[in-house]
Amino acid sequence: MRTALVILGAAAVAATAVVAPVAAAPAQPKQDLVQVAAGAPQVSTLVTPVKKAGLVGALKKGNYTVFAPTNAAFKKLPKSTLAAVGEDRALLKKVLTYHVVKGKVPAAKVVTLNGKSVKTLSGQTVKVSVRGGNVFLNGSTRVTKTDVLASNGVIHVVNKVLIPKS
Repeated sequence: MRTALVILGAAAVAATAVVAPVAAAPAQPKQDLVQVAAGAPQVSTLVTPVKKAGLVGALKKGNYTVFAPTNAAFKKLPKSTLAAVGEDRALLKKVLTYHVVKGKVPAAKVVTLNGKSVKTLSGQTVKVSVRGGNVFLNGSTRVTKTDVLASNGVIHVVNKVLIPKS
């Protein structure tokens, strides 16, 4: 009788071990980067200039990492800067692609890039640094939220709009 209980106990443990990893697997997001940004109240302002620059289609294809400025970050920009960028589609595209890196780069990998520069889709680089447990881009732009997953990439929320060099 004891042997039967031990066998039953072992069988129950084995069954749990086989089932647990399958249940723990995260669901693959169904929305692409633009759809996720549009549905995220903190970064929804980003979608309007992305549409104006004609980048929606490009951000639906391929895998990307987007450093998405918060709505508050856009409000911090001088009105003259917003107007100048808004009137020049090529400049708008350059500013927006400066926020995008090719490939999915989750937070766990971003922190390994401390002191390195990463090439953005604009062709320019953004310098990554880690200080006090926080990730910064170009020294002062702080990543405030990480790993917002989309079907074709990942979004990291930042507190400032990154402005590429002229």
